[in-house]
Amino acid sequence: MGLFKRKPDPINDRTRALNAEIAALEAKIKHLNEKVQASSGPRLRSTVYPSGTGAPAKQAAPAASETVFEEVHKLTGPTEPTSTPEHFNELGLRKFDLLAAWRRLKDQFTGRPATNPKLVNYLAAGSIQGLRPLRYEARVARNRFFLLVGVVGFLFLAVIYMLRARSR
Repeated sequence: MGLFKRKPDPINDRTRALNAEIAALEAKIKHLNEKVQASSGPRLRSTVYPSGTGAPAKQAAPAASETVFEEVHKLTGPTEPTSTPEHFNELGLRKFDLLAAWRRLKDQFTGRPATNPKLVNYLAAGSIQGLRPLRYEARVARNRFFLLVGVVGFLFLAVIYMLRARSR
């Protein structure tokens, strides 16, 4: 009976297989590099182009005196600092800030945003082969909850019915 056996993880199996393929390819590349270096003589390169083609056109490079600017997007942090001198009283103790307390409470329930939203989308949609989509797992958990509530409700009503029947 396989009650206590751990199910194989398809992602870890695939990772191991890919790592083995990468190692084999790296060994093959190393072997081919050694083969090329052993058989190579002096490498000569012709400066003559095939007839009629001429030299390739060079792209216009900016002059040395011109300055080239690239658009830079800076990361923005919180718009206002979390603690300013107005947040402290004359004794140096922090004043009670109702708005900040509300934000902290709200942050406790919302959680942090995903660091990799694309992975979250893949997991939710079931795009990774071998894993069930999260919506399927959520549906199974919801159905179990409804079944449990139904059974407990039925037992509660049965106990009430038995108590009423007994008191008559």
